Amino acid sequence: MMLLSLAGLIVLHSPAKERFWPGDEARDNVPPPPPVTSLHPVVAAKMMELIQLTSKAGITILVTDGFRSSLEQDVLYEQGRTAKGQVVTNVKGGASYHNYGLAIDFALRTPKGDVIWDMKYDGNHNGKADWLEVAGIAKTLGFTWGGDWKSFKDYPHLQMDFGYSISELKRGKRPPNDASPK
Repeated sequence: MMLLSLAGLIVLHSPAKERFWPGDEARDNVPPPPPVTSLHPVVAAKMMELIQLTSKAGITILVTDGFRSSLEQDVLYEQGRTAKGQVVTNVKGGASYHNYGLAIDFALRTPKGDVIWDMKYDGNHNGKADWLEVAGIAKTLGFTWGGDWKSFKDYPHLQMDFGYSISELKRGKRPPNDASPK
């Protein structure tokens, strides 16, 4: 038994280790994925489709945010905590789908050009709140809406996670450029 233990220690601390337990060194040699610097192509295309479909419904939206760097996310996180303003996010940099190009935020634009976040506004006069109409159209395109979240409701937020968790994205996994929303 002692001899077997000694042999195991020798293998663990020798170049032969890779033949028995491949992985650690192989993983260390895999380059990290390129940094994300813009919206995922599918999210960008669906965003444009959302703008067109809402326009056809008589609703003008403005995308107020898309890709956001981790630094920008940290600045937003500090808002309402250590910086002036209202709390607008509960996650720090690296923990938002915006940081991976998989989320957008929107607002409504009135005929006078004002940008509003009024969830009851009915600018197309069809008896339905424009905000909820936009969220409904977005969902048909594959977005999930932050207004449906159980805890911190994020009404301007739309995202496509493609089945990836934040933890997976942090570890370098990325949806392919031709992925379908889940």
